[in-house]
Amino acid sequence: MKDFSAPLPLWARATLLAGLVGVVLGAGVLAYRYYSRPVTLSLAVGSFDGEAAKVASIIAGRLDAAKTAVRITIVPTDNVLDSAKLFAAGKTDLAIVRADVGDLSQARSVVLVNKSVLMLLALPGSSLTSIEKLKGHTVGVVGGEINQKFVDALKKEYDLADKVTFKSFAPAEVPRAIRAKEVGAFLAVIPLNEKYLSLVRRFFRDSRNAFPTVIPVESAGAIVDMEGAYESFDIPLGTLRGNPPVPDADVTTLRVGSYLVANKKLDADLITALTQALINARNDLVRDQPLLAGIAAPDTDPDAYIAVHPGAAAFYNGTQQSFMDKYSNWIYLTPMVLGALASIFAAAWRFLGIEHADQQQTTMKTLFALPRRIRKVSSNAELTEIEREVDAALDAEMSTATKSENSQDITTLISLANRLEDAIHRRRLTIATTPPTGEG
Repeated sequence: MKDFSAPLPLWARATLLAGLVGVVLGAGVLAYRYYSRPVTLSLAVGSFDGEAAKVASIIAGRLDAAKTAVRITIVPTDNVLDSAKLFAAGKTDLAIVRADVGDLSQARSVVLVNKSVLMLLALPGSSLTSIEKLKGHTVGVVGGEINQKFVDALKKEYDLADKVTFKSFAPAEVPRAIRAKEVGAFLAVIPLNEKYLSLVRRFFRDSRNAFPTVIPVESAGAIVDMEGAYESFDIPLGTLRGNPPVPDADVTTLRVGSYLVANKKLDADLITALTQALINARNDLVRDQPLLAGIAAPDTDPDAYIAVHPGAAAFYNGTQQSFMDKYSNWIYLTPMVLGALASIFAAAWRFLGIEHADQQQTTMKTLFALPRRIRKVSSNAELTEIEREVDAALDAEMSTATKSENSQDITTLISLANRLEDAIHRRRLTIATTPPTGEG
């Protein structure tokens, strides 16, 4: 029957240990690559002119070029309403949305993208100078459903439900509607930057250089109290034209923010990294892309209409975890892990038995073979030489056994020393009583 208790050959033990080390190293490399790989988040973005998706793509390209820890893949939509719907359905991680559009219950703000202003524009030469005078007229709503909450707020505050007709228009239809005088005024919600102000001016370019009248929303404060997404804002004098100025004085109206939002379930550290990357990209690109100038920190107050994501708040408030905060556990555990690895290495070294196989086992085999050699010795000089060899070997082996505190090895050595001493003594007696060869 095969003896399964016998130790494995050295080559088998070495192969086994090498395989184990290879598995551990491979697992470590895979773990490092897994945790250091960049995370890609999907972003729903859209606008009627496609500009929002274009700017988002530029930022995404910048994050790729900078090899940031977080990357963005663009999911284009037709408008902010469609973006909000995709986000609410859980089909994207991020979205650029307007605060008053769609279901944002899962949304947490990351950055403020821009703020859009409500402009009520009466046709050139019209006598419509207030919201009250709009009663009995038709108001064109540029963007339709996207601006429905503005329409609802105005209806409620000014009691316009059955007194003003609101009709939706796509931006491309507005110039024709103005020429045909299909409406008495238009409602548009745009950022107050040159790109979109130029668009409004083009709406009225066929009106013999005449400009619209900007109708104030005098009850903006009351609407803000009812609709938390909005804030009161004054359109500055001369916003549409400088000389003569249009409007000819500051005009009170409403304003709403557009935000890049993240799902509230996304990891805080991940969003911290994203926020930092976005702000850095904005600072690098704003000279070439003026539309990025509006990107800023959102409202970080606890009662903000769209609560800030904890990861973004950590970046803006400077409460990001320090190196020691993040890795204190690792710093504490590393010596313990290294100690464990040292113990494993020592156990592996003993498992291989390299030292015993090359030195200790060879010496012990030599000592155990000495009795046969002693019985063949024919002179005292040879016995003396053997005694010196035995003394040196026993001293070395006894020192090793004593250090290892192995009582079994010490007992074996003492027994072997006694046996060798007895064999040498008996061989001396034999030599002494044996007559020299050649005597008669």
